[in-house]
Amino acid sequence: MGRCINHPDIETNYLCMKHQIHLCEDCLECRDPDLYCKFRSSCPIHFISLKGFDEKPEEKESETVSVVFQPGGNSVTLPKGGNLLEAAQKADVYVNASCNGSGSCGKCKLIIESGSFETGDTGLLSPVEKERGVVLACQVEVKNDLAVRIPEETLEKKLRAEGMGNEATQKLMGLVREMDPIVKKYILTLDVPSLDDTVSDLDRLKRSLKRNGCDIFSMSTDLGVMRQLTRSVREDNWQVIASVLQKKCSTQIVDVRPANQALRSLGMAVDLGTTSIVVYIVDMETGEILSAASGHNRQAACGDDVINRIVCSEKEGIKKLKKMALSTINNLTERALIPLEETHRQIENIVVSGNTTMVHLLLGIEAKYIRREPYIPTVSEFPVIQAAHVGLKAARYAGVFVMPGPAGYVGGDIVSGILYTGMHRSNNLTLFIDVGTNGEIVLGNDEFMMTAACSAGPAFEGGGIRWGMRAETGAMEKIFLDPARFDPEYETVDSKPARGICGSGMIDLMSEMMVKGVVGQDGKFRLDSRHPRMTVFNDEPAFILEFAENTDMKEDIIFTESDIRSLTLSKAAVYAGFTVLIEKIGMDFSMVRQMIITGGFGQFLDIEKAVSIGLLPDIDRKKFKYMGNSSIAGAYMALLSGKFRQEAIDISNRMTYVDFSSSTRFMDEFTKAQFLPHTDSRLFPSVKILQPQH
Repeated sequence: MGRCINHPDIETNYLCMKHQIHLCEDCLECRDPDLYCKFRSSCPIHFISLKGFDEKPEEKESETVSVVFQPGGNSVTLPKGGNLLEAAQKADVYVNASCNGSGSCGKCKLIIESGSFETGDTGLLSPVEKERGVVLACQVEVKNDLAVRIPEETLEKKLRAEGMGNEATQKLMGLVREMDPIVKKYILTLDVPSLDDTVSDLDRLKRSLKRNGCDIFSMSTDLGVMRQLTRSVREDNWQVIASVLQKKCSTQIVDVRPANQALRSLGMAVDLGTTSIVVYIVDMETGEILSAASGHNRQAACGDDVINRIVCSEKEGIKKLKKMALSTINNLTERALIPLEETHRQIENIVVSGNTTMVHLLLGIEAKYIRREPYIPTVSEFPVIQAAHVGLKAARYAGVFVMPGPAGYVGGDIVSGILYTGMHRSNNLTLFIDVGTNGEIVLGNDEFMMTAACSAGPAFEGGGIRWGMRAETGAMEKIFLDPARFDPEYETVDSKPARGICGSGMIDLMSEMMVKGVVGQDGKFRLDSRHPRMTVFNDEPAFILEFAENTDMKEDIIFTESDIRSLTLSKAAVYAGFTVLIEKIGMDFSMVRQMIITGGFGQFLDIEKAVSIGLLPDIDRKKFKYMGNSSIAGAYMALLSGKFRQEAIDISNRMTYVDFSSSTRFMDEFTKAQFLPHTDSRLFPSVKILQPQH
C-alpha cells in the first residue's frame, strides 16, 4: 500500500514500477505508454489504462451465413466473410485441395448457384469454367447465404482398390496358418464356488485362464470387467468367454461375458494412405475377408502430400487432421459392416498400416519435427493401444497394433509391404518400390535392407496436373496415339466418358508423345502450333486429349508443358533414388534379380512405357513383378498372427534409412534424370525414339 502521488489522502495498491510511484483508481494512466518498459508485460496500470475496467466490453454477435452443398444438401453456418473451402471441410464435404488452400493447384472447384461472394482472379480456371460459375473454394469469401453445387467432374468417386472382398480372400488366404490375434478369446468353465472354495470371482477366472494356457503372471484387469464380472460369471452357470489383450510384456482381461452371448469376433485391417484409405473386415476365426471398403482420405483437403499435412496441423491443430482421418476410417467401417449385419462392437482386433506422418496425425501425436532437420518422428515403434483411446469405431477394448516404421519418411506401410512380399527372407537382390505420393524404395535381401524416400510428389496421383485425377470413374488409364495424325485412342475407368487422366494414363501419354516425336526429350512440344491437336492454355502450348464437344464439362481435356515438367520431375526423383541406392552397395541394375512394384497406381502401370520415359530401369522385363496393395496385405497378416507382428518389428529394426535431402549425389542423379528418358541414353538401350516432327 502507498499514497497516490496526486491525491496524498488516498491509499492505493497500484504501484508504477518504472517510476516507483503509487496511483489511485482516478489516476490510473501510464505516464510513458510509448517508451520501453521492462515491467510492462505485468503492469496492471498499463493494462487498465488501455483496456478500461469499469465497463464490460460489449459482446458483439458475429453475423453468420449458411452454405448448402448439393448434391446431398449438407448445410453449414460460418461467420460472414468466411472461406468457402473451410465451410466445405466443416460440412464434411469432400473437396480436393491439393495445395492446402494456397490457391496454386486449381483443384477445389465448386459452382456457386446463388448468393453473394467475393473471389480473386485466377488463371487456373478457363473462361468456360468461369462462365459456368465455377470458383476455387479456397479463394471465395462468403458474403451471404450460398447455394453451392459440386461439379460432376470433381465429385468424390469410389476408388478402384485392387483385391476387394472374395478376390482379396482368394489372394491372401493361406498366408497365415496359425491364428494369434491381439485380443485372444478363451471359452471357460469356472469352478463353482463352495464353502471349501471361497476365492473371489476374479481369482476364479484367472485360475481357469491359467489352466487354459494363459500366462497370468503379468496380467491386469480392466475396471469395466470387474464391474461386469459378478453378473457375467453367474448368468450361464459359470461358463464365460474372456477376452484377453496381449501386449508386449503383459496381458489384460478386457471383457468377460456369459458363454451364451457369444458373437463372431471380427478384425479390421486398415491401409492409411496419404491419398486413399482401405479397410478390410476379417473373420478372426477363419481369416476370411468378409467385406472391404475404400475411399479418399479426407485429409487431402489439407494438401496432397505429407509436408502440406504437417503444415496444416501446425497452423490449424492436430485435432483437425486426426478428426478427418478418423472420420474416413469410421465411415468406411460402417460401409463395410452393412452387408454383414454385424456391429462395430464385434471388432476386437485392429492393425493400422500407414506412413509415419499419417500414423502420427491419426493418433494425435505432434508431427512437425518430421519435416525439420534431422527429420525425427516422435514414435517409430508403437505399443498396443485400445481403440477407445484412438477414437476408432470398434469394441472399446479392441487392441490396435500400429505397424512400426524405420524413419520419418519411410513408415509402416513399407514395412507391411516387405512383410507381404517376403523380400527380407530371400537371398535374391530385390528392388522394391511403392509408387505413390512419397515414392519409397527398399533395396536388399535376407542379409541387408536399405531404404529411402525420393519425394516423387503427387503428380502420379493427379496433383498439380491440369486434368490430373485419381483412378476414378472416367479417368483415362490407357492411351495410344495414332502414329500419323496423333489422335488419341484411350480407355477410361469403368468405360465412362472421359473426365481427366490418372497416373497410368499420364505415363502412357508421355511415352507415346516422346517415342512418336510429339515432344522432344526435353519435354517441349515439337508439333506445329497449327496442328489440330495443339492449343494454348495460360500462355503455354498444350496437347488436346479430347475435344470439348465430346466431354460432359464442355471443355477440352488438355496436357500442358507444365504437366509434362511435373511428371518429369517426379519420375526423375524415383529413378535417382534407385541409382543412388544401387551405387551405395557397389552394384548396378543388371545385378538386381527382381523388382517388386506395389501400390494402387502400380496395378495399371504399363512396364514398357514406364521404362521408356525413365521411371523404371531398363532391365529384363521378366524381373518386374506387381504385387498389389502390399500395405493392406501386410496389415492383414499382422492382424491374424503375433509371429508376423513381431516380424514387422524386426523388419523395421533391420532397415537402414538413407537420407536424400542433403545428398549431393542424389541431386546430381536427379538433375541427370530430368530428360526423357535420361541424359545418358546408354542407360536405356531398348528405348527407340523417333525424330522430331517438322
